[in-house]
Amino acid sequence: MRVLIAEDQVLLRTGIARLLTDAGMDVVAQAGDAEDLLRKVRAHRPDVAIVDVQMPPDRTDDGLRAAVAIRAELPGVAVLVLSQFLEERYALELVGDDPRGVGYLLKDRVIDVDAFAAAVRRVARGGSALDPEVVARMVGRRRDDDPLRALTPREREVLALMAQGSSNRGIAEALGVGAAAVEKHSTRIFHKLGLGAEPNEHRRVLAVLTFLRAR
Repeated sequence: MRVLIAEDQVLLRTGIARLLTDAGMDVVAQAGDAEDLLRKVRAHRPDVAIVDVQMPPDRTDDGLRAAVAIRAELPGVAVLVLSQFLEERYALELVGDDPRGVGYLLKDRVIDVDAFAAAVRRVARGGSALDPEVVARMVGRRRDDDPLRALTPREREVLALMAQGSSNRGIAEALGVGAAAVEKHSTRIFHKLGLGAEPNEHRRVLAVLTFLRAR
C-alpha cells in the first residue's frame, strides 16, 4: 500500500511515516504544505493521502481544502484527514456525497498504532473511518424532521458504527452481539430508510449518508 503524508509538523510527520512503514506500508512521499501536497499527490498517485487539516500557507483549513480537491480530481486516491480539533463541518465537507475512501480522525487516534493503521487500510480499500467523537456528537442531536426517527435505539447504534467504518463483525464485537443480530438490524435499517432495492454494500453507503445529513 502506497501512502503520502501531508503534515507541517516535521516530528509528527516523520513519526507517522515510521509507524506506517513498520506496519508494512510504503510511504512514497511527504509534504509540509497544501500546495506541495497537491503536487506530490498528482505525481505519485498514492493509494491513500493522510492530510492535516491546518497547514501552510494560511494555516487555517488549507489541508482540508486540498483533500476535498484531491477527492474531486483524483477519485482513485483515498483521503484520511487528521484534525487537532473536533469540527463536524470538516467531516461533512470532506465526505460530501460519498463516504467511500475517506476518513476523518482526531490526531490523538495516531497513538493507538494498530487502530490507526487499520483505519488507513480500510480507507485505502474504499471504506470509511469517521472519528467516534464526531459520530457520538451527531448521534446526540435530534431534529423535528429526523429521517432516522423510525429507528430503534439499537438500530441507531448500529448505524453510528457503520458511519465509523466498522464491518458487521466489528459492530458485533462492539455491541457484544452475534453477527446474525447485526445482519437483522442492518436489514431493518435499510428497510426503514427505503434502501431495500440496492446492493448491500451500496445500501451501507446510502445509509451512512442519510445518517450524516440528518444531523
